[in-house]
Amino acid sequence: MPNVLTVSGSPSSRSRTSSLVRHVGALLAAENHDVRHVAVRDLPAEALLAGDASHPAIREVIETIEWADALVVGTPVYKAAYSGLLKTLLDLLPQFALAGKTVLPLATGGSTAHVLAIDYALRPVLTSLGTDNVLRGWFVLDRHVSTEAEGAGAVAAEAADGVAETASRLIDSLAASEGPRVAASRRGLARAV
Repeated sequence: MPNVLTVSGSPSSRSRTSSLVRHVGALLAAENHDVRHVAVRDLPAEALLAGDASHPAIREVIETIEWADALVVGTPVYKAAYSGLLKTLLDLLPQFALAGKTVLPLATGGSTAHVLAIDYALRPVLTSLGTDNVLRGWFVLDRHVSTEAEGAGAVAAEAADGVAETASRLIDSLAASEGPRVAASRRGLARAV
């Protein structure tokens, strides 16, 4: 099964974004995907602000991105854009760090006026990092996400169906890409024999 890295770009210790990202991660894990999580707020501030991609914690994130077949990238929306904290991490990634990866952007915010931040702020940056497969993202109102629950129970009934459908799109996309990868692997084995 595909490997998935979930990334929370929220600076808050009681983060609705992190709860949402972990909820989607739990949905993926329930489908037997190997899921790992990174909260950017837990990375060393000095390394992020100094642009130190050689710092061991940053190197570990880059290696985990290399391991992943897909990323779920979550951010709160501030000033009509994704978080500056997430931007500091994205700026440290190699030019084509997301090449060949499927990316699902998620955002949380206080008003539906922020919904376009996914397409007009976050999507271009993710695409510039080499991915050709940024799925249609999903925006969830803050009030529909609990910080009390991790994984199951984090998303209110009003948002649960949309979030589940969004996770299903990622699962379907990964399943579709597994076919060509398995076929290419078999061709490689046939050549080796």
